[in-house]
Amino acid sequence: YLQAQAQHCVWYGECGESTKVPGKKYNCNYTGPPIPLDPEGYDLLTELCPGYDYGSRSLCCNVDQLRTLKGSLQLPLQFLSRCPACFFNLMNLFCELTCSPHQSVFMNVTQITPDKHLANKSNVVELQYYVGKTFAGAMYNACKDVQAPSSNVKALSLLCGKDAAACNATNWIQYMFDINNGQSPFPIDPVFSDVPESGFTPMNNKTYNCTEGLEDGSGPCSCQDCTKACGPKPVPPPLPPPWTILGIDAMSVIMWISYMAFLLIFIGGVVGAWCYRKRRIMSEYGPILDSNNPLSFNGGNPDQANALCYETLGERFENSLRVLFSCWGSFCVRRPLLVIFGTLILVVASSSGLVYMHITTDPVELWSSPSSQARQEKNYFDSHFGPFFRNEQLIITTPLNNTFIYVPYFGGSNVPFGAILDKNILHQVLDLQLDIEGIVATYEGETVTLKDICLAPLAPYNNNCTILSVLNYFQNSHAVLDHSVGDEFYVYADFHSHFLYCVSAPASLNDTTPLHDPCLGTFGGPVFPWLALGGYDGTNYNNATALVITFPVNNYLNDTVRRGKALAWEKEFISFMKSYHNPNLTIAFNAERSVEDEIDRESNSDIKTILISYIIMFIYISLALGHIHSLRRLMVDSKISLGIAGILIVLSSVSSSLGIFSYAGIPLTLIVIEVIPFLVLAVGVDNIFIIVQTYQRDERMPQEELHQQIGRILGDVAPSMFLSSFSETVAFFLGALSNMPAVRTFSLFAGLAVFIDFLLQISCFVSLLGLDARRQERNRLDIFCCVKLPEGQEEKTDGCLFRFFKKIYAPFILKEWMRPIVVAVFVGILSFSIAVVNKVEIGLDQKLSMPDDSYVLQYFKNLSQYLHTGAPVYFVVEDGLNYSSPEGQNAVCGGVGCNNDSLVQQVYYASLISNYTTIAFTPSSWLDDYFDWVKPQSSCCRYYNSTGAFCNASVVNSSCVHCRPMTARGKQRPEGEDFLHFLPMFLSDNPNLKCGKGGHAAYSTAVDLYPNDSWVGATYFMTYHTILKDSADFIVAMKMARILADNITRSMDHKVFAYSVFYVFYEQYLTIAYDTALNLGASLAAIFVVTAVLLGFELWSAVLVSITIGMILVNMFGIMWLWDISLNAVSLVNLVMSCGISVEFCSHIVRAFSISVRSSKVERAEEALAHMGSSVFSGITLTKFGGILILAFSKSQIFQIFYFRMYLAIVLLGATHGLIFLPVLLSYIGPSVNKAKVSAANKRFVGTERERLLNY
Repeated sequence: YLQAQAQHCVWYGECGESTKVPGKKYNCNYTGPPIPLDPEGYDLLTELCPGYDYGSRSLCCNVDQLRTLKGSLQLPLQFLSRCPACFFNLMNLFCELTCSPHQSVFMNVTQITPDKHLANKSNVVELQYYVGKTFAGAMYNACKDVQAPSSNVKALSLLCGKDAAACNATNWIQYMFDINNGQSPFPIDPVFSDVPESGFTPMNNKTYNCTEGLEDGSGPCSCQDCTKACGPKPVPPPLPPPWTILGIDAMSVIMWISYMAFLLIFIGGVVGAWCYRKRRIMSEYGPILDSNNPLSFNGGNPDQANALCYETLGERFENSLRVLFSCWGSFCVRRPLLVIFGTLILVVASSSGLVYMHITTDPVELWSSPSSQARQEKNYFDSHFGPFFRNEQLIITTPLNNTFIYVPYFGGSNVPFGAILDKNILHQVLDLQLDIEGIVATYEGETVTLKDICLAPLAPYNNNCTILSVLNYFQNSHAVLDHSVGDEFYVYADFHSHFLYCVSAPASLNDTTPLHDPCLGTFGGPVFPWLALGGYDGTNYNNATALVITFPVNNYLNDTVRRGKALAWEKEFISFMKSYHNPNLTIAFNAERSVEDEIDRESNSDIKTILISYIIMFIYISLALGHIHSLRRLMVDSKISLGIAGILIVLSSVSSSLGIFSYAGIPLTLIVIEVIPFLVLAVGVDNIFIIVQTYQRDERMPQEELHQQIGRILGDVAPSMFLSSFSETVAFFLGALSNMPAVRTFSLFAGLAVFIDFLLQISCFVSLLGLDARRQERNRLDIFCCVKLPEGQEEKTDGCLFRFFKKIYAPFILKEWMRPIVVAVFVGILSFSIAVVNKVEIGLDQKLSMPDDSYVLQYFKNLSQYLHTGAPVYFVVEDGLNYSSPEGQNAVCGGVGCNNDSLVQQVYYASLISNYTTIAFTPSSWLDDYFDWVKPQSSCCRYYNSTGAFCNASVVNSSCVHCRPMTARGKQRPEGEDFLHFLPMFLSDNPNLKCGKGGHAAYSTAVDLYPNDSWVGATYFMTYHTILKDSADFIVAMKMARILADNITRSMDHKVFAYSVFYVFYEQYLTIAYDTALNLGASLAAIFVVTAVLLGFELWSAVLVSITIGMILVNMFGIMWLWDISLNAVSLVNLVMSCGISVEFCSHIVRAFSISVRSSKVERAEEALAHMGSSVFSGITLTKFGGILILAFSKSQIFQIFYFRMYLAIVLLGATHGLIFLPVLLSYIGPSVNKAKVSAANKRFVGTERERLLNY
C-alpha cells in the first residue's frame, strides 16, 4: 500500500486508457498540493462543483477530468436532477472524489501501474474511498423516491444495477464505483464508516434532506420524488358496511316481515268476510254459469239513468269502437281481394326499404350513445392523439414443470426461475414471434406484413415494430439470448442475469452485468415486465408462469385502405395461430377483430337455431288453429293455410317495420333481427288465435250473413286487440327514450312492428278468415280447395282446451279455498323478488358474448388468470392550458415547485392506494421529462449554432451548443417562447446512451401541437389501471378514474378527463339501474293510460293491469338473480319486451272481465278466464314454449342465458300471472260491473232468439 500524506492530492490529470473499460482513461497518480484550475474550466466547475468555485480554485483535477466527470454523470443527472437535494448530494460525492484539494484525507490509492505512453507517469488503477455512513445514508434517503416519469419506475432502478426495492445506500454507491457499470474506468472500493479508520477520516460533507431547499434557491423535492414531503399517506375511505338487521340482509328481513304482516291482514280479512257471509246465510258463489244460461244482471235490469257519468262515457266509447270495427270487419269480408292486394302493395312498398338496410356490428355503435360522455371523450381523444391502437396478443404457458434455480456468480441469494423462462422454451417462443413478424397477407392485390401496419414510435429513424415481449430484452435475437460471459469454469453472466436486470430497469441501454447488453426494446421504448409477464407474485418476475406478447397495430379513423390492410393481416394472423402447434407451448391468442368475427360467426350459427325455433312455432300454429270435429272433416276444419297466412302477416309486419326505418337510415342491430320476430310472433299469434277461436265458438244469428257475423265478432274482439297492441306500441316507443343505442333501436322497430301487425290482422287477416270460412262452409278441403267433400251434418262442439278451461280449470282456480292460497303464493314470490332486486349483478361478462367453441374464450380465461396490469388510462388535459406559464406548468407537473394538488401529484397519490382507486402506477409525465431534458447541465438539449437545427446528444460536433445558458435563469424551467421553441426538439429526440430522456418514443403522440408548433393543444398523461377481471371491476375502475379526473379539473380550474379504451362499453352500467327504472316505469305508465282509455275510462281495471305487469317485471328480477342473469342492455331489451308480452297475458282477461255482466266478481272472473284464458294459453304460452326450448341448444352463451332463460321466464311468469293470479285478483278487487254496459248489452239483444253472453 502506498500511504499518502495528509492534505494533498492522490491524482491529477488523465493518463493512459483503461484496460478494463474501453474508451475511459485512468487518472495520473500525483501526491503534490492542489493546482489552480485552468480558466477554461471555470464554467464547468461552476456547473458541476460550485462549492469549489472560489479563490484560486486550487484543485486535484484538471479540465479533462471535469469533462469526464460530466460525461459520466449524464444519466444520473437526467434522472435525479428533478430532486435538487438528491442531485446535490450525489454531485458532492463525485466532486470530492474527483477534485477535492484534501483527497488524501479520505482516499487511499491501493494500486498504481506505470503508464506505457507517458514517461514518468503512473496510472491509478485501484482506490479506496472512505465515505461517511451518515453521508451515504442521507444521500440515499434523498434519492430513493425519485421517479423516472417515462418508465413508471423509480430512478434508482435505472441507476443501482438492481430493482429500487433491493437498492440501499451501500450497494448503490458500490455499483456506481464498479467497473461493470460501464462508466468507472477502474475499481473504487468504498469503505463506509463514521469514525476515522486506518488513518483516514471518512468524507462526511453536509447533505440536504429532500424536503429542504438549496442555497442556490432550488426548492425542496416534490412529494412524488420525496415521500417525506407528502405528509401522511392517503387512506382509502372504509367500504360501506352491508345493510343488515341483526346480521341478516336488511332487504330480506324487511320483506319477510312485510310478507308476514300481509298474510295476517289478508287471512284475517278472508276469514272475517267468510264469517260475515255465513252469518247472513249468503254465499258469494252462484252456480257455475254455462254460456247458454240467460244473462244475469246485478239487481235486475237497471236503467241507463242509474249509471254514473264516467260509466256512460265508457259505454259510449266502447260502443263506438265496436261499431267502427264491426263495419270495418264487414267491409274486409265483402271486399277481400281489394283489402288483400291493398295491404300487399303497402307491405311491399314498406319492405322495399330493406335494400337500404345497414346492420351495425361495431360494438361502440351498439352500446354507446353518440351523445354519451364516454363517446364524446373517445372522439376527442381519437381526433387529437389518434385512435387507440389495435391489439394482437398471445398469452403463452407451458405444460412442462421443470423449474430451476439460478445461482448468481457474483453472490446474492439463489433465484428460482419458472419453466416458461427456460432458455429452450424462450428460443421456441422467439421462433414463434419471428414467424408472426414474417406473416404475409394480401389486400386488394397488395402484400401486407406486420411492418406495414405496426406501431413504430421512432419511425422513420427506426422502423422496428413495437413488440411488448420478454424477448425484446434480448433484442429479439437468438444470438443475444445465447450471449454469456465466463471462462471454462464459471459463467459470470448469461440470460438469467440479463433478465433480472431488465425487469428492474427496462429502459436501460446497458445492463450492469459483464454482458453490457441493452434492455430497451428494438423499437426504442421500454418493455415493462408487468406487460410482458404473467402469473408471478409481487414483483418476483422470475416466478412468472406465462409470457405475454403484444403486437400493437396502428388504428385508423377514416382511412379504409390502411384499416383494410390491418384487418387482412389480422385474418392471416388468426389463421396462422389456429394452425400453429408446439407440444411445449400452450397458447391463447386474440386479435383486435377476433370478438367481432366470433360474434358474426355466432350470429350465423344462431340463424339455424332461430329458424328451427320458428318452424316449430309455425307448425304448431298451423295445426292448433283448426278445430277438428271429426276425422272425416279433418282437412275441411283444419286451418293450415290460414295459419300460414297469419304467420306471413306477422313476418310482413316485421319486414315493413325494418323497411320503413331503413328508409329513414336507422341502422339495424343483431338484437333487433333476433328478438323482434320472436316478440311480434308472440303478440301477433295471440291475436290470430283470439279472432279464429271466437269465430269458431260463435253461432251465426238468424238472418245474419257471414260478413255481418265476422264484423260483429271483430267488433267484440278488436277493441281488446287494439288495447293490447296500442299499449305495447306506446310502451315500446317510450322505451326509445333510452340512451343506449341497442335498446333505442329495438324499441323503435318493435313498436312499429307490433302496430303494423295489428293493422294487418284487422284487415288482411280478417279478409283471409272470410275466404277460409266460405271454403269451410262449402266443404272444400284446406290447401286443396278445389276438392269438395260431400254434404254432411256435423254437430258443432267446443274445443278440448276451451272445455278444459271452462269446466275444470276456471272453477278450480276460483274455488273459495284456492283463491287465498294463490294470493299468498304470488305475494310471497313478489316479496322474495323485491328482496333480491338490488342483488342482481350489473354488467355483461365478455366471455358470454363468445360461442362455446371459440378460441377467444381461452384467451379471456388466461387474461384474468395471468395478467397483472389492466388497460392503459390516459388523463387528458383539454386544449387551452398555457404550458409556457409557471401557473400552467405547476398545475400539471410533478417535480420541484409543482403544486401539491397538480395533475401528476394527484394521480401519484391515487396510485398509493391502488386497491381503492384502481390506478396502478405514477403517470408518465412528458412535462417533467421535458424539464429534465432541457436543463443546461444535461447533454440532451443542443442545437447547431449555425442552423439552429436540433443536435442529438450522441453527435460529436463542436458547433453543437446547449439550448439554455448555464446561468441561474437558464437553470430555471423554460417559459414563454423558450418553452415552445425547444418542445418539438424534445418530442423528436430518440433516447440514447448519452441521453435517456428523449421524448420521441414515449411522448410523440402525447402532445398535440398546433400547426407550426405555435402552441400546445391537448395533452395526455398515461398510467395503467390495476388488473380488472370482471364487469364489476371495470365499472369501478371507470368510476374511480372519473372521480379523480373531476378532482383534478376542480383543482386546476381546467377540464381534464380520464379515458381508457373500455370506457365506452362500460359507461352504460353507471346508469343502467336508472335507465331500467325509467324505461320500465315509462312503459308501465303508458300501459296504464292506454288501458284506462281503451277500457272505457275504467281506471281501476287499468290499475290492476299495471299492478300485475309490475309484479311480472319484479319477478323477472327475482328469476335473473336466481339464474345468474346480469342486468345489461341485452337483458334490458328483454325486460322491455316482457313488459309488452305481459300486456297480452293480462289485458284480454281484464277486458273480458270488465264487459262481463255476470252477477258476482267470481263469476265474471270465471267467465273471462274460460273464454279468454284458452285463447291466451294456446296463442302465446304453447306457441312460445316449443320455440323457446330449441334456444337451449344454441352454441351461443348469450342465447342460452339471455334468450332461452329470460324468454322461458317471461312466458312462465306471464302465463301464471295472467291465467292464475289475475283472475283471482279480479275476483277479490276487480271493478264493479259497468251499469251502462249492462243496459246497452240488454238492449242490444232484446228481440233476438238468444240472449248471448259476451263470450269473445
